[in-house]
Amino acid sequence: MSAIISVEQLEKTYSGGFQALKQVDLEIRAGEIFALLGPNGAGKTTLISIICGLVTPSAGRVMADGHDIVRDFRAARSKIGLVPQELATNAFEQVIATVRFSRGLFGKPPNEAHIEKVLRDLSLWDKRHTPTMELSGGMKRRLMIAKALSHEPRILFLDEPTAGVDVELRRDMWNMVRHLRESGVTIILTTHYIEEAEEMADRIGVINHGRIILVDDKASLMKTLGRKELRLTLQEPLQALPDALADTELELADEGYQLIYRFDVQDDHAHISDLLGRLGEAGIQYRDLQTRESSLEDIFVDLVHREQEVSA
Repeated sequence: MSAIISVEQLEKTYSGGFQALKQVDLEIRAGEIFALLGPNGAGKTTLISIICGLVTPSAGRVMADGHDIVRDFRAARSKIGLVPQELATNAFEQVIATVRFSRGLFGKPPNEAHIEKVLRDLSLWDKRHTPTMELSGGMKRRLMIAKALSHEPRILFLDEPTAGVDVELRRDMWNMVRHLRESGVTIILTTHYIEEAEEMADRIGVINHGRIILVDDKASLMKTLGRKELRLTLQEPLQALPDALADTELELADEGYQLIYRFDVQDDHAHISDLLGRLGEAGIQYRDLQTRESSLEDIFVDLVHREQEVSA
């Protein structure tokens, strides 16, 4: 797929000398859901703010749907919808008026059919004449998305879209995001709920200390960097591993009642069967066996930890 956003050698240094972004290169494909992950202070907000034209870069170039975000700001910005983490709305203005005003800010002519469709898709049509101040937190979050979609952007940024939202509403919003993607909108989201990225994203990008440290398809990332854990609960505790198993990298836990073996996801089952056979030969009996595969959160934490060790 072609890139709808292209970031080349992007840098940002704030007054005082703090360098928030360092030679960032990134391409986001048209029609995908891209999750940008990183710890607090990693540079996520600065990167999004530059792409959306809210912050001026110190160096580098950003193209949004073929338009340079600095030289052709208006055209580039018209292609982008942004849903910030903060809920910023006019408390006394009615829902429909708020969305109409947002559309007008981008110079778009009135289009009541589009406004109605957006509000219906977000389950806000019945609330269209309600003052914003009377909406629940979840409804206000939906209204922020409606504002961002009012001018029919091809690119939508969601900064912590489900922060402070209950689990049921979070699932509803995930379904809504998938529907937007199916309609042709490219979605870029940042989130602290890593299961959100694992559930929704096509590709994952990880940023830390102002640098992109990894970009990969979610499935490929899970397969390449994922690990599995085999946990055996023993019938009798072990004080130490037998010499015959010293080369297996088995780990004793739970006061000797558990054996833990960690292995790559791509390791075949024959290898595990061989290990279990060696346990039997060593006279080690177990009463329970469990396996656990790495989550995206495990991979993310490991990547950030490794990158920090390299940077130290």
